[in-house]
Amino acid sequence: MESSQIQNESKLLGLFTGLFVAVLIMSNILSSAKFIEIGWLVMPAGVIVFPISFIFGDILTEVYGYTRSRKVIWTGFAGILLYLFFILLAKVLPPASFWQDQAAYERLFAIAPRLAIGGFTAYLLGEFCNSFVMSKMKFWDKGQRGIKQGWRFVLSTIVGEGVDTIVVMLIAFSGVLAFPEMVRVAGSIYVFKVLYEAVATPFSIRFANWVKRVENTDKIDYPQETNYNPFAIFFHKN
Repeated sequence: MESSQIQNESKLLGLFTGLFVAVLIMSNILSSAKFIEIGWLVMPAGVIVFPISFIFGDILTEVYGYTRSRKVIWTGFAGILLYLFFILLAKVLPPASFWQDQAAYERLFAIAPRLAIGGFTAYLLGEFCNSFVMSKMKFWDKGQRGIKQGWRFVLSTIVGEGVDTIVVMLIAFSGVLAFPEMVRVAGSIYVFKVLYEAVATPFSIRFANWVKRVENTDKIDYPQETNYNPFAIFFHKN
């Protein structure tokens, strides 16, 4: 399959974009609602679903290339922005006379704005780092499958999740959690997300290769063809 076939009409990209945005919004809701503790690991509940966004990111870049993946990442950003807007709008609208849970609603989403700001920044930096590393490794590997493909999935996630975890903890939880708790939570989140990706890698690879066959697409991002500026979508056709 030649890389030029990326221009073919996609059968599945729209579906993946919708699922990607849904995962991001679910992650933000769950992270606002609850922390969970599993042994030594202490994490926002959103961590049980958020790593799926990086799996989607890996698959999108592996199949469609960086340029299309960039569009999906920005679509996810827009989805989170809408989520935050309506959470805040519902918070300030007067509750019905029979509604007894306004205080509970406000407590539940008390850190939502800060978490969302941290999440915005961490999401963009983490996802673009993940996609960049995946794209570059695929070019260096000449699109080989098997072990090298697995390493692309794992190493891109190690970088992307690391950036995401550090940024979101610094912005969203500084002053909310004590420093020892921040270190424990950050370590828990990072270890869990990387292990999540590692366990899912065999499935991710098989699924990505299936998508390649369905879409008849296996994009390699050649440096002379690819603009890696995350903001290029707003200024250039590609």
